[in-house]
Amino acid sequence: MADAIEAKATLQLEERLGVTAVLEAKQASDNEHTESVAECFRIYRKAVLWSIMVSMSVVMEGYDTILMGNFFGYPQFQKKYGQDYGGTIGWQVSAPWQSGLNMASTVGCIFGGLMNGQMCAKFGYRKVMVVALIFMTAFIFIVFFASSAPVLLVGEILCGFSWGVFATVGPAYASEVTPTQLRAYLTTYVNLCWAIGQFIAAGVLEGLINRSDEWGYRIPFAVQWVWPVPLIIGCWLMPESPWYLMGRDDIEGARHSLERLTTGRSAEQINGQLAMMMHTINIEKEVTKGATYIDCFKSDNLRRTEIACLAFAGQIMSGSSFAYSPAYFFENAGMSSSDAFKLNLGSTAIAFCGTVLSWWLVSYIGRRKIYVGGQLITLILLLLIGIVSVSSKTKGALWAQAAICILWVLVYSLTLGPIAYSFISEISSTRLRPLTVCLARTFYQIVNVFSQVVEPQFMNPTALNAKGKTAFFWAGTALLMLIWAYFRLPEPNGRTYEELDILFKRGISARKFSSTEVDAYEGAEMPLNEMAEKTVTRDQVVHHEDV
Repeated sequence: MADAIEAKATLQLEERLGVTAVLEAKQASDNEHTESVAECFRIYRKAVLWSIMVSMSVVMEGYDTILMGNFFGYPQFQKKYGQDYGGTIGWQVSAPWQSGLNMASTVGCIFGGLMNGQMCAKFGYRKVMVVALIFMTAFIFIVFFASSAPVLLVGEILCGFSWGVFATVGPAYASEVTPTQLRAYLTTYVNLCWAIGQFIAAGVLEGLINRSDEWGYRIPFAVQWVWPVPLIIGCWLMPESPWYLMGRDDIEGARHSLERLTTGRSAEQINGQLAMMMHTINIEKEVTKGATYIDCFKSDNLRRTEIACLAFAGQIMSGSSFAYSPAYFFENAGMSSSDAFKLNLGSTAIAFCGTVLSWWLVSYIGRRKIYVGGQLITLILLLLIGIVSVSSKTKGALWAQAAICILWVLVYSLTLGPIAYSFISEISSTRLRPLTVCLARTFYQIVNVFSQVVEPQFMNPTALNAKGKTAFFWAGTALLMLIWAYFRLPEPNGRTYEELDILFKRGISARKFSSTEVDAYEGAEMPLNEMAEKTVTRDQVVHHEDV
């Protein structure tokens, strides 16, 4: 009986995809705007839980990122994969091998991310995640049993294929299964998963720092087997994104997915959501005829791709490669290994707290303001680290740099770290989201390769040995990102995907995104070009009402 009712409702939706369906879609859109955060959590609590589960896969990437970067200051690791330079330098992994091992997983992420874009667009998030997790479980064996640096390099590259999937599926899935009011919280949660992974890695490293055998670095590799199996089960059971299913004209599948993701929704409300999704997809079809990587660089999608790519790369350009490996930095600057890794553990704990506090900022401050403000403050802190490093060589100056570095981590975790994930998942069109997110991640990793080549050359005692003065270089890149963000980064806060489509089609300036009024359903039967022409600024609306 229930199946017959669902089939009838689906047929009614397909038959009414005219004016009536547009009215239902508009009602669903209006409801999404007016529902409070608390109401959205109540209605979409299942979607929130599924999104949290998927994003937990990012814990593994965050874990490995800080693991490899800090292994270079780890005595056991240095003796296994490095060489003895004698004198005050002692055992070190050479700068070229540091760059190679740092870049290994990044190279894998680039290729894994590019493949993931096409795979998710074709097979959906659920199947791709399950396959990636299975491969991840197998590839961990290579890094665990690596007998030499070349074998470890290969293992890291192969693991990177799966990490490239995790980092892109998490924010994309979160943005598609949650409403406008919850998108920022669930997409920025991905950065919290990074912080969780980094905190776990820092704790494991600090706990094993005094081991003198090979298990000092093998146990941290083995810990990575904790996550894949439960995540495989969870991803196999999770509902597929209704946007993906609707894009493939599977209305019944999208309906079933929405029913699994929501609580207390009537058949009419589900119909309204489906109609809103179809209306959005139809708007995008007028602009984007296909769904390939080439389409991401056509028309207004080029601007959206630029924003996603540079907003994500801004994390690295703000100096994260320098400040997120404090153990190696401070050990080379003269701090003991024990103190350096304790500082590293404290730094990751602060990153965790900062990301949680960022949700409070998102509730009261727009995404654009948070991002631009974050770039400005991290720029100032990097300059301070460089100035202290140049002005004094005392132990007090070293601890002053440590304090500023930890403050940098806090600011980054409050702003740039989490907010970048919100931009990459919200800015793209729904039809091109898997591809755009993967392009953003790929560009991020390309910039990451650059940083992983440059950073060891600055920091390694066998190379430039610049120590704290390295902060001046990253201050320069942070300044470039600050200028770009001020002129090019729009404000997506409170906008449905339909409204964002029209704003981009209209070519609204980034600084006017938040003040532009647009009705996605005004003249819904008009061509998109005519609909976009009807947008006016909120200031104009207020002026008209005053008159």
